[in-house]
Amino acid sequence: MILKASQRAGGKQLARHLLKTDENEHVEVHDIRGFVSDDLVGAFQEAFAISKATKCKQFLFSVSLNPPPQERVEISTFEDAIQRIEEKNGLTGQPRAIVFHEKEGRRHAHAVWSRIDADTLTAKNLPFFKNKLRDLSRELYLENGWKMPRGLMNSREADPRNFTLKEWQQSKRTGRDPRDLKDLLQECWAISDSAAAFAQALKARGITLARGDRRGHVALTHDGEVLSVSRYTGKKTKEIEARLGKPETYPSIADARTQLAKDLSQAYQRQRKEADALKRHQLAPLEQKRLEMATAHRLERARLDTRQRDRWTLESKERAARIPGGMRGLWSRLSGQQAQIQKQNEREAYEALQRDRAQRQAIIDAQIAERQRLQAQIKAVRDRHAALLRELRADQKQVQRTLESPSVKREFEAKANPRADVRPSTQQLLDRLREGNGSEPSPPRDRGKDRDRER
Repeated sequence: MILKASQRAGGKQLARHLLKTDENEHVEVHDIRGFVSDDLVGAFQEAFAISKATKCKQFLFSVSLNPPPQERVEISTFEDAIQRIEEKNGLTGQPRAIVFHEKEGRRHAHAVWSRIDADTLTAKNLPFFKNKLRDLSRELYLENGWKMPRGLMNSREADPRNFTLKEWQQSKRTGRDPRDLKDLLQECWAISDSAAAFAQALKARGITLARGDRRGHVALTHDGEVLSVSRYTGKKTKEIEARLGKPETYPSIADARTQLAKDLSQAYQRQRKEADALKRHQLAPLEQKRLEMATAHRLERARLDTRQRDRWTLESKERAARIPGGMRGLWSRLSGQQAQIQKQNEREAYEALQRDRAQRQAIIDAQIAERQRLQAQIKAVRDRHAALLRELRADQKQVQRTLESPSVKREFEAKANPRADVRPSTQQLLDRLREGNGSEPSPPRDRGKDRDRER
């Protein structure tokens, strides 16, 4: 599974993000260990309070565990991976929380540790944690027989489609899938070998290369959204400057926006809105079905949890009743009978726990399979919309070519500046003369012949 981690602060914000149910169809707080509080927000507030006794600002270590979407991964596999993350990074025994998310038929987990050692009031150092997680990720793919991504085979080919929250929100504002935005910029980078080629490839897709206020080279979409070239291509600043040159040689964001406003036609914008409206119309029944499915799945899991909890309580009482009390209890301890009963109770409790986990995993697998079938229909609509947008971009390119032709460009400038001194053509002058006197004008005089006659 893909492991992505970061040291961070903002415990309250992180807890609320992990508990969001609007973006995730199912959210399950699987385990909270080492905290006094039994809820996620309170646990992270405890970690923050303890960190105030130290100089540590990034007091949390957050890891996301993303298995292949088509694989059925049991809880024990996630727990084993989390345990190995602890051991590799020296976090064994540190307070920890585990949260499971399900979205679009895909199940993944988040594990968050407090870096603060409560005994010594120092922060756990995490050297080279990205390399350690990359190596562990390879091990998990090989051990479970999953198809390994190319990015894990070679670190230079790392999967670029791992989005930060900021990138995801930015793509939402533009109404595009973030995978499309990153793929688009990376495709333009791959097919170009110079600054001019890269700028032309972006322009053909409705994106303008510009100079950012503080981020160096940026790309400006037709929606006016500013994208960092370094972040979206996955390249370092030095590599970008080596190919594109200094950012100062490019127009500012304001100038680029002005130029974009001239280049883009109103027809293209109207057609894109119609395409978006068509997409929403086609997705509306599928979205309604998705919401109904998520509600039904939650109710089914809640009923299972209730049945398992009631059964666990009943079985615990039966196991407790086996241990005799009073004088019989004293004799059973002396004779060793009580120790045998306790071992039997522990064995049955463990078997009951495994049974309950297997039942819950079976329901989760069945629900994910049902959700993935619905997701295939949603993806088909999105793919059709993406194909329609590609056609619209091709039409936009044709419009841009027309605007760049000399005759249309003069007409465009005349409309933009009606006071400009535009001289009429010879044919226009002749037409005006015909309209003025109703007769054909005399042909222009040959001044050279007049001079010969005077001589």
